[in-house]
Amino acid sequence: MFSEKEVEYLKSQHILRIATAAAPTTSKVEIENSSIQPDVVPVGFDFDGEYIYVGGMNIQNSTKYKNVLKNVKVALVVDDMKSVDPWDPRGLKIYGIADVVTRKGGYMEGTGHANPTYIRILPKKKWSWGIDEPVFVEGKFNVKSVKKN
Repeated sequence: MFSEKEVEYLKSQHILRIATAAAPTTSKVEIENSSIQPDVVPVGFDFDGEYIYVGGMNIQNSTKYKNVLKNVKVALVVDDMKSVDPWDPRGLKIYGIADVVTRKGGYMEGTGHANPTYIRILPKKKWSWGIDEPVFVEGKFNVKSVKKN
């Protein structure tokens, strides 16, 4: 799903933002009257070439963990600025399916707060800008998207 440059980019980054929601809703009335609030948070992560792993010191007590137990759909953003002069953003937006796994050797082992529980995300769709190609082409934002079956 990811180009070689996108894999390099993901492996070079240390922070992503993960968005979760407790459960899907079906109508505007349900949304307005529910206590369900989408949550987005910056987190550390690692990428093994297939899955993205998100951990944390107290991950089982986190909103993202509790939300994933109720709704496996997540959205991620990994981005940065190569330069501000000229303006040159780059990044990836990813939709994925999450589950909870136990693993050894993840990035949390290097934090001094090792916890073998991780949210594992299987990317299903991605948008990429400024990584494989220039972010602006002929004055337009150049975004590439790929959907995995």
